[in-house]
Order: sequence, then structure tokens, then C-alpha cells
Amino acid sequence: MMIIAREALRQIVDAAEAAYPGDCCGLIVGRQHANGTVEAVRAHPSANLRKQDKQFEIDPRLWVDLARALGRGPMKVVGLYHSHPDGPAQPSAIDLEAAWGEDLVWLIVSVAGSEGEEPRRGQAVQVTAHILDHGGRQFRELPLRTADWHVSPSRTLPEDAEEKGEGANGEGP
Repeated sequence: MMIIAREALRQIVDAAEAAYPGDCCGLIVGRQHANGTVEAVRAHPSANLRKQDKQFEIDPRLWVDLARALGRGPMKVVGLYHSHPDGPAQPSAIDLEAAWGEDLVWLIVSVAGSEGEEPRRGQAVQVTAHILDHGGRQFRELPLRTADWHVSPSRTLPEDAEEKGEGANGEGP
């Protein structure tokens, strides 16, 4: 599971929309917990060094600068993000071919463009998280939620009680 700070997610979504119809990209800093949960705390945008459509390349200088700044502390680069303009928030064949780092989370933002407007503007419509699996041969989707997410309270409706053979007051028949 990836748990991301709401501010970091907002920054990534804003970058994806601003870059549209181009691709945005950057690095995600956080913590990798022993139970496998990835906690994403900050997003660090990168210039996209790849000028071709449907591709991205993160500036290696950003990797080096972040690694130096983070040192041996508890925070590290835990993932990267990029956008899919007018495409699904699923890894593409190009993503898989270029993928590395089985311990890195790949966050993908699907951005849909407005039809008939000039200049075209994009709106993020879905964000997904993925990790390389099976020796780097495929991606596996991870559950994704914001750090401030919590389970909503629920209640039993009278129809639910009747299905269980209970009366409307939750007691037996």
C-alpha cells in the first residue's frame, strides 16, 4: 500500500495538469515501512528531459541532489511519478521497458484534455500506484490512499437486519 500526504498528491496532480498535453515527472520522498507500506511525504518535480510524446526522463541531477540531502536518514526516494496525457493511469509498454527498481513505487496520473478549447487544458481523472513484480517483468497495482483518509462510519439499515433474520431493532425474529 502507498499512503501519500495530501499536499504531495495535490502537487503531483497540479504538475500533471500544468504539463498537459506534455508529460510531467518527478520523484517521491518518504519512508518504506517493514510491513511493505510506502509512506510518501513529499514530491519533487523534475524537468522532463525526454521531448518525445508519451515518454519521460527524470533529471539525474535531481536524484543525486536528493540522495545527498537525505543522507542516511529515515527518508529516501521511495518512488517516481509521471503523467499519461489522454491515456489511462496504467503502466504502458514503454513504462515497463524503461522500468527499474523493484522497490520503487510508480505513481501514474491520467490527464484528460478538454475538447474544442484552445489552449487545451488537462484535468487529472485518476491516479494509481504500481510496483515492479516478478523480477521486473510486470507491474502490480498497489492500493493508494491519502494520509488523512479514514474509514467512514456505517450503519445497519432495516433491510440489512431483515436479510439476517433480525427484527428492525437488531434483535432476532
